[in-house]
Amino acid sequence: MKKQKIQEEVKAVEAEQEQTTFTEDMFNFVKEDESAAEKMYAPSISYWQDAWRRLKKNKVAMASMIFIILLTLMAIIAPMVSPYTHDAVNFSAMDNGPSAEHWFGTDNLGRDMWARVWMGARVSLFIAFVAAIVQSTVGIIIGGISGYFGGKVDLFLMRFSDIVDSIPFLVYVILIMMIMGSGMAPIIIAFALTGWIRMARLVRGQALSLKESDYVMAAKGLGASNMRIIIKHMVPNMLGVIIVTLTMSIPNAIFTEAYLSYIGIGLQPPLTSWGLLANEGAAVIKTYPYQLIIPALFISLTMLCMQLFGDGLRDALDPKLRK
Repeated sequence: MKKQKIQEEVKAVEAEQEQTTFTEDMFNFVKEDESAAEKMYAPSISYWQDAWRRLKKNKVAMASMIFIILLTLMAIIAPMVSPYTHDAVNFSAMDNGPSAEHWFGTDNLGRDMWARVWMGARVSLFIAFVAAIVQSTVGIIIGGISGYFGGKVDLFLMRFSDIVDSIPFLVYVILIMMIMGSGMAPIIIAFALTGWIRMARLVRGQALSLKESDYVMAAKGLGASNMRIIIKHMVPNMLGVIIVTLTMSIPNAIFTEAYLSYIGIGLQPPLTSWGLLANEGAAVIKTYPYQLIIPALFISLTMLCMQLFGDGLRDALDPKLRK
């Protein structure tokens, strides 16, 4: 009986379905919109926009960048608006500690330390930035040529870089100063002669991998010159490595300049720098420690922020971390 009843119910449902007629009123048709089909619902961002987005998430790197920008602005503006000049001698105010009149105190000749610190920042940062740009430019050119052409050209340039790297940096500085005298130019030239080696090796490694890429082969097929391929096609694809290396070389240049000035073979008066201020403060550290602590603190904070910003920039420009 149950089986017969189930069969009757099934037949009744099938009969009802056969009698049912479907009309257009029963359906809601989706209107065709060609513009909506091509609409991008997720924002399209470039490589550099994505790198900036990831850099902004790194609070330490952003704080370091802000400090570096403020430091650079103060180095430019502070010496111009200060009521004292960095070389103005005042024997009636010798070795005065920090006060409302002299925020960082005065040195053994009564010169205002505030003005001298910011003038020293201007000189130290100028040497560091110019030296980093010059040595990076030389390294990009030599590394790009070496990696792109390969063979004997690569062998010659790499062995030449090994020879240059084997000579101590102080030897270059002393020889150049014997010829040109003291000043900023000999230090920058010494940086340019030796600092390009690391950049050249990094760019060479990138060039060796990029020269076999499709767009480089296509440029060769279209008749582009070798220099155009290196500058227009290969260097832009190395910018991440180049920028990070450039950022990391700036604190090294700041410390090296400070070290040279500290040991007495860097800048000479009336010029001043953080290293020269630290050298002068070291002589009176037992009686007037602020004269050493203040420039040493600026050197340390600047190098720390440069390193932290370089680390954050390296992470932001790393395509493997892109999400």
